[in-house]
Amino acid sequence: MNKYKGKTVVVSGGAEGIGFSIAHAMGLQGMNVVIGDIDTKQLAVAEQKLKDADIPVLALTMDVTEPSQWQAAAQKAIEQFGKIHMLVNNAGVASAPGPIEATNQQDWNWVIDVNLKGVLNGAEAIIPHIKAHGEGGWMINVASMAGMIGVPYAGAYTATKVAVVGMSESWHFELAKHNIHVSVLCPEFVKTRIHLSGRNRHEHHKSDHVEAKVSDASPNNAAQALVENGIDVELVGRRVVEALDIGEVYIFTHPSQRATVQKRFKAIDEAFERAEKSPILDGVKDSGDISFV
Repeated sequence: MNKYKGKTVVVSGGAEGIGFSIAHAMGLQGMNVVIGDIDTKQLAVAEQKLKDADIPVLALTMDVTEPSQWQAAAQKAIEQFGKIHMLVNNAGVASAPGPIEATNQQDWNWVIDVNLKGVLNGAEAIIPHIKAHGEGGWMINVASMAGMIGVPYAGAYTATKVAVVGMSESWHFELAKHNIHVSVLCPEFVKTRIHLSGRNRHEHHKSDHVEAKVSDASPNNAAQALVENGIDVELVGRRVVEALDIGEVYIFTHPSQRATVQKRFKAIDEAFERAEKSPILDGVKDSGDISFV
């Protein structure tokens, strides 16, 4: 039995890249697809591609930083398809890399508003509708390997992706009783246009400082090379379906990063071991297992 057929998924940043890959993959599973994106031209292209694949689709211009636009998208999705069963919080941006002393507040605000608050806005708007029909469903939040390991010179991006992993873990426990499964997708480099995120940057988040360093015409060469040598984006959508089929919480696309993440976990475990041996902490009582995942 196909557990997705006839159900509805809402995907932010669904006009291209990872968002479109997931939207297309879920559509091939029989889902109705709602794609929201700030890029109206690319949105029209994506809508036509889904129609050509005989996938029921609703395409909406949407800025994920605006809660009211999320609420409007939820209402339109319900009007079109009756219910919502799955939320994919995919929309995200990458800022210009740089050292701490070159921190730009406008840059941080932009990345936080899209990558972190955009996920919160999506959850607040869509999850109540999934709860309401009582059939259960799914929420997939797109983070990054940067959510598992700190990336040098990418403080804003790393901070938001670590936050998305933590939010997903929290919501996984919170929503389990409603039969809503929460997963967090943590890809490494994928062939998308994330290195050109500035093309959709809000006017109120722009600054001369950032635009002088990275323009749409001259993206950061290192970031561009890494992205262009990443995996094919089509693989991500297929991997998400595979992971959802077996109920994975953490969805990885780059098994080669396992050793890197294990080094981090080993360092954390060793830090706990040193804490256990510390005479300063002799009187600290065991508070029990607080893990929820």
